[in-house]
Formats: sequence, structure tokens, C-alpha cells
Amino acid sequence: MFFCSVILILTKMFHSDMGKVLESSLWRSSDYGTTYVKLNLQPGIPNIITNFYICPANKKKIILVSSSMNDRDQSLFISTDEGAIFQKQQISFSVETLVFHPKEEDKVLAYCREQRLYFSTDLGKKWQLLQERVTKDRFYWSVNGIDNEPDLVHMEIQHSSGGFLYVTCPILNCTERNLKAHFSGYIDKNSLLVNDDYIFIQSASGNWTKYYVSYRRNEFVQMKLPKYALAKDMQIISTDENQVFVAVKEWHQTDTYNLYLSDVQGVHFILALEDVRSTKQPEENVVIDIHEVRGVKGVFLANKKVNGKVKTYITYNKGRDWQLLSPPATDMNGKPTDCHFPECSVHLHLRWADNPYVSGTVHTKDSAPGLIMGAGNLGAHLVEYKEDMYITSDCGNTWRQVSRVPIDRTELSFLYRFTVDEGHTWTTHNFTSTSVFVDGLLSEPGDETLVMTIFGHISFRSDWELVKVDFRPTFPRHCLPDDYDSWNLMNQAEHCIMGERREFRKRKISSWCIKGKNFTSAVTSKPCQCTDSDFECDYGFEQQKNGQCFPAFWYNPDAPSEHCRLGQTYTSSSGYRKVVLNVCEGGVDKQQGSTQHQCPLMAPKGLRIVTKGERLAVNPGDDVTFIVSQDQGDTLNTKYQVDLGDGFRAIYVNLTLMDEPILHRYEKPGIYRVSVKAENSAGSDEAMVYIQVNSPLQVVHLEVLPVLRRGQLMNLTALVQPSNSNLTVFQWWLGDNLQPRLSLENSILTSFNANGQIKITVQASCGSSMVQDSKVVTVFDQLEVLPLVFSENIDSCNPNVPEWREDIGRVISRILAKATGLSEQLLLTVVRVGLPTTAELYLLPPPDKPKRKRSTSMDKVIPFEKIIGGRGVLIIVIMFVICLLGVGGFILHKFKRKIPGRNVYAQMHNEKEQEMTSPVNHSEDTQNIIQGEEFIDDDLDSQTLGNGRAVVLSINSREMHSYLSS
Repeated sequence: MFFCSVILILTKMFHSDMGKVLESSLWRSSDYGTTYVKLNLQPGIPNIITNFYICPANKKKIILVSSSMNDRDQSLFISTDEGAIFQKQQISFSVETLVFHPKEEDKVLAYCREQRLYFSTDLGKKWQLLQERVTKDRFYWSVNGIDNEPDLVHMEIQHSSGGFLYVTCPILNCTERNLKAHFSGYIDKNSLLVNDDYIFIQSASGNWTKYYVSYRRNEFVQMKLPKYALAKDMQIISTDENQVFVAVKEWHQTDTYNLYLSDVQGVHFILALEDVRSTKQPEENVVIDIHEVRGVKGVFLANKKVNGKVKTYITYNKGRDWQLLSPPATDMNGKPTDCHFPECSVHLHLRWADNPYVSGTVHTKDSAPGLIMGAGNLGAHLVEYKEDMYITSDCGNTWRQVSRVPIDRTELSFLYRFTVDEGHTWTTHNFTSTSVFVDGLLSEPGDETLVMTIFGHISFRSDWELVKVDFRPTFPRHCLPDDYDSWNLMNQAEHCIMGERREFRKRKISSWCIKGKNFTSAVTSKPCQCTDSDFECDYGFEQQKNGQCFPAFWYNPDAPSEHCRLGQTYTSSSGYRKVVLNVCEGGVDKQQGSTQHQCPLMAPKGLRIVTKGERLAVNPGDDVTFIVSQDQGDTLNTKYQVDLGDGFRAIYVNLTLMDEPILHRYEKPGIYRVSVKAENSAGSDEAMVYIQVNSPLQVVHLEVLPVLRRGQLMNLTALVQPSNSNLTVFQWWLGDNLQPRLSLENSILTSFNANGQIKITVQASCGSSMVQDSKVVTVFDQLEVLPLVFSENIDSCNPNVPEWREDIGRVISRILAKATGLSEQLLLTVVRVGLPTTAELYLLPPPDKPKRKRSTSMDKVIPFEKIIGGRGVLIIVIMFVICLLGVGGFILHKFKRKIPGRNVYAQMHNEKEQEMTSPVNHSEDTQNIIQGEEFIDDDLDSQTLGNGRAVVLSINSREMHSYLSS
């Protein structure tokens, strides 16, 4: 960077994998680059300079951003004397970006990695927090002459609910009270853009995005493209001279954009050029291949795709008319080019080139109007593997080929070629015979010096190679009036461009003198009489092949404007509007057919009611802000009847113009239908929105049988707390299926056809809250089930919570395992939900073991009852019941205490009890054995023993006998 005779160069070694700078060096020259001194900011202490910033209002003031090797210590180095002396300033945050105030040199904004924005009013010595949750690169200083407060900051911030807002506040008093939101709803992330008179935002609405503009800080208005130009993306190209130039990717486009031009307010757009090519650069930045020619207003170059091929076009009236670039008759050697217009023309690389070996893009300067230099080729379209250099001195009317550069090059010698006569002659200088890759050229901004620095490298790991080029001896004097020639801007034979004749002056080729800082290129401008070319089709009109403008099929030119109010007037367009910036006078007036009409009383249309932040689910007691708006129709003479759904009703007049929206609070959970009706004598419109008021979910418990027979139906039940009837949505994930089942009920039926363990997960969501629970179910081929029934006195000890049921089941399984001698892993007791207390005993099949050869004595199956007889079975069952009596006594003693939280769960289950169905199935052989024995009692009920209070289980003897027999 240059400061008068001072040059500062910062070199950095960036580690791409680590994403950080590992080493840096700062070099300073005070003699235009003849000698350099490496600055040692802190002797003995290594510091990494990540970036430096120059104050635009005073280039002597510089701020360096520094960090330690471990990134723990952050500091700034501040200079007020072009980098001769730096003072260290420790800071408590990590700077990502610094932004100087455009006019006040000591005011700076600093953005840190934690999304906080700080400000300083003393050139970085002291910092104060301005705002948190700010979007990176989406904060702007106020614009001089447009914003009322010079210290105002425009910001895009994230609301606590997750959405993004556009807000402003003054830096010295940025309190919550002074934080002002300028758009009623959320905006899309990274959409805020402040450009001079205009502010742009976008907001997603359904499947499409709506784009809004504020002109000179007025209310935001939706930008109006032709009705069926459905935009997938929009890029702002230019906001110069009171007009917005945008590129729009429409619904059918992939790698091209259409160019549109606005009126002065930036609201109504018309098509300027179709299918301009685009590319996506790193960090998702979109680049449109269009170049605004500097020094001459209204002139643009664009690369358009035609049948898949890229062609270069130029416009002299800011997009109204486009034409190809006229080819030169001869090449640089004076030989005929055989390039016949329009089949053959000049095509240039404007913003980028697909071929990495192309040396550069188009260059224009404000100080050299009409001079355009770029790399490209002659032909029917742009060719990536050709690169010739072309120059025009008359703003694109005539072109000259000035050099040919081989594209297929892998080595570059440090060869410097320059011209001082607009490319007519070239001087070559070879600084070294060593092959060097040139990376760039440095010169002072504003073209105020004739000293340049060329920098490059020999290899990837080599040091920088710097060469100073000083043209001051070549131009020993300042230019005099006789050293200039004049030239007229023209488009082919047309001298009136944008409604005026413009005459410029430039230095004669033979005069080797310096123009100086006060040089002005424009000499005279004279308005022309208006012609047809000074007008373009108005919004809603389309140009036909004969050049006439007719209404599009979707547009009614006689209809009042959307915001037409009673007592005002509106204009019915003739189909034409004068090109913005055009200064022609008299002559043709194609706007003459436009007529003025009185605005009628219009019925409201497009009425909407939304909540601030678009919150449709709130908690009881939350403040809810309702905002009413409408797209069309009268608002001054319209009544708005508002019903907030909980008994609150009111009638407003001129509601959409009120500064304060409707603030309300719902105390009880429920679904509230909020409606508004707008009505006047011309008609009415209605809108509504449903607000869900519910407490956040705290917990969900998944009730599911831990074991299941293959193909058997299972009831899955999710118990949520608190219970929000009809407001909770359940998502069920079964096994490895990535697509959940959705339900509004808290239970579903399902089955599984494969053995093994199946993981079941349920998510319950209500409003913005979501809770989850998971369980594992084991599926078997065969499974035996014995129902268990408790005596009624256990119900008084049952808190009906999952933990209690699980503990009871474990105790019963453990006691039964000891009583029967079976492995506890083969017994599973499941206590059912709800009252009265019941349970089921699941008899699990033993795990598979290696098969052993069976003896002949085991081939014959002997029924169990034949060995011990019916009385033996009875004795076993009675002994089993006695064991269960002991179990019951233990259970009563262990679990009769009240468990905290039982009332909550009991209340939850009283509202709706869910039972898990588990049909009892037996094998056909066992049933036949049981039915063949008449001496087995139908049921054996255990009795209470003694006078103490006990809990008794009842077990069906047939089912127990069936299990023992098998």
C-alpha cells in the first residue's frame, strides 16, 4: 500500500489445513520502494500480523491486527505517521474485520469471531460493545447526506428466536430502547446491503424469495420484476446515478442471469439483457460477467451466452440497446483480419477467464475515459485458449490488436512491456534472465504517482521478487493546454449518447507530460433533442420486433397503482419511460400518451396478519406482537376488525399506518384463531393466523414391551409431560429406517418380522420444544406369556411411574428365578401401565447352544404329568404361590412409600390410560396335553396367610403347567 512516498508490504505464510497465518513480516519503504526496512514491532516477542487497515479519511493513520502464536493474546498496533511508529494496544477480543468511518478518521468498527460488533471513537485505544449476534460483513456506517445521524450503524442481527432482523442504532447510545427495526418480519441471512441511497433486503416467502428496497430511507417496498420473472437469486450490479442495475437468475436458468434496470426508486424493473454468463467463486460468491466502463456513464460490457457460446456486447445507454464489438480491419502487423461484422467480432474476458493462463481481464480508469484494454479474440464467440490484447481509445467504437500472448506457457521471464501512447508502440525491458512468475503490480490509488512496484516469485517456496519501475524521468514536465486533443463520444455514427453530446480531452500521443491531480477529462456537454432511442419500455410493457412497446398479457395499464389512495392521482402509462440519466430536451416525447386519473376508493386486497418474528407457537404469558399489512387498496378510509381469539376484539381505523402494532398476551394454553377483516365501501378482505399457546415439553417416556414375538402387533405409547392435547406431534423411528412415522396420537401399532434387537425412538414436539426417548425391543420366534394379577391393596402403593414398574418387575423375576431354579435371564416381568396393577411374566427361550448327539433314550417324549401325576403338579404350584406370598410381602414393605412425582404421572394417566396388548399363545402340543388331564384344577388362587397385610399374586395353573411340561 502507498502513502505518498511510503510503501507498506505485509507478507504472510498461510497454512491452509490449519486455516491460520503461521508467519508474517511487515516491510516499509519511504522512498517509493528503492529500499525496504523490516519493521520489528516488539523486539524479542514474535507477533503475527494478520491484516492491516488504512483510514480512508486520513491515509497516515494505520491499524495492524496482531495475534500471538497460540492465538490467546490479541492486540492492535496503531500508527498516525504512515507507519513510522506503532503503539501497541491490547484488546480482549479476536478481530476478524475492521471498518473505518468514511468521514471521521478516529471512529472504527471491529467485528470479532464471536459475532460481536465493537466500536471505538479514539482510533482503537478503547473499545465498547455495540451489539451481539451480528452477521459477518453485514454492518455499515451511515451514508453522508442520506442518514440523519452521522454515527448511525446499519446491522443485520440474529434474534433470540433464530431469525434475522435489520436494525440500526447510534454507536454512543445503542441500548435496547434505541435499537430500531426497519422491517416488520425476519429477513434472510446475509441479505442486508446498504448502497448509497438504497437499502436492500430479502425475505423467504413460501417457495420463493421476495426482494425489498428502501429508497432514501423510506419504507421498504417489494421490488417489482415482470410478473413471471420468478427469481431464484438476485445480485446488485450497480446503484450509480439514481438507478438500480440488477442481475436475476430466473426459475429456468442455471449458469446465466438476466439484467434488469429500475426506475429512480428502485422498485419497478424492466429487462435489459438476457442470459449473461455467471460463475460461483470461493465462499459461494456469485460473479456476473459484466463490466461497468469507468469514466463514461451509461457504458457497460457484458458477456452473453448465445446457443451455448459466449459473445461480448456493449451498451451506451445503460442497457437499452446492446451491440457486438466491431472488429479491426487489420491485425497488429497490418495484415487483414478477414473478420466480417456481425458474424465475426471482438470478444473479451471481462470479470474472469476459465483458462488460468489468461493474463488479465478488462481495464478501464476514471482518469482515462474512453480507453478500454482487455484480453480476448476475434471470431464468432469467445475462445478460452486464445488471448490477444485489444485496445480502444474511443470507448469501443474502434478496436486495435496490440499484442499476442501465447496461452500455453509454463514459464515466464521477468519481461516488462509498456506503452505511453495508447498501445501504438511498445517498449520491452527484461529485468532478469531467470524465469519468474509475476503476481501483480502495485500503484498508488488515484493515479497520483508514476512509480509502480512489480512483485512475483521464482518458485512456490521462494522469496518475493520486487522491481521498482519509475516513470518520472520519462515525463519531466506538467502538461499545458496545447498538449491535449479533444474527442467526441459516439456510438458508431450517433453522436448523441444518453441525450447529450459529450466532448472529452486526452493527452496527445506525442506529448510526454504529466496531467496532474487537477486534470478533468470532460470538456463540454450539450443536450440533444429527444428521439425514440431516448425512451424505453415502461414496467409491464414488452418491446415487439418493430420496436413498439405493448402491455404484457398479465398487466393492465389502466388499473390504479397498488398504493393509490383516495384524493391522490395516478398515471396511466403510455408504455414508455425516459431512460434514467438521459438529459435530452424537446423533440420526441413518447410519454405524451400518459394520462392522469383520480384514485378511486379501492377495496383492500392482499390483507395479512403476522406476528413479529413470525412466531406461531408461544408459551403462556409471552408477549405476542401482531402486525397487519395489505398489498393494495385504501387504508385511510378502511375499518379493521381484529379478533385475537380469546375474547379480545377491537376495531381500528388506518391500522396499517399506525406506528405501534398490536401487543397481546395469552395466559392459557390452547389454539387461538386470530382474524382481521378490512372493510370499506368498495369491498373487504380477510386474513387469519392460528397461534399455538403451550408450555414447553419437559420429558417423554416411551412405554414398550421389551420382548416380542415375530409378527406380533405391538402398541408403542409415548407419555409426555406436560400433556398438550392436540398440540403435540410424534415422530417414530423404528429400527434402521431413516424415515419416521408421524402421528398426532401418542400411540401407534406396529410389528417386526425379523428376529433380533430393534431400537425404537420417539420424538415429541410441541411448538419450539422437542423431547426424545428410546427403547430396545428383542424379537423372538417363540415366546410364552403368563399373566400375573395382584391383590387390590397394592394399588395404594402404586405411584404409576415407569421407575416403580421397572423395579417391581425386577424383584418378581429375581424371586421367581430362585423359587423355580430357572436362570433369571430367562424370566422377564412387565408391570402394565395404569390401575389396577397387573403384570405379565415372559418366559424367554434359552440362547442357542451347539447341538449334541442325542441318545436313543431321549427320542421318546414322556409327558411331565405322567411322571409325577396331577397331585405333584398341584404341590409344585402351591409351593410356587407360597414363594409369591413372600415376594408380595417384600414388595409391600419395599414399595409402599409414596414416590415423588406420582401425582403428576397419575394425573397424566387418568386422562388417558394406555394398555400394551400381549395375547397369550401356546403351542398346539402343550394345549392338547393340558386338555387331556381332567384332574388339574381350572384355577388355583393363592390365599393371604396370617393377620398381616400382604400382596398376593394369582397365577393360572394351566399356563404354569404348560410351561413346565414343555
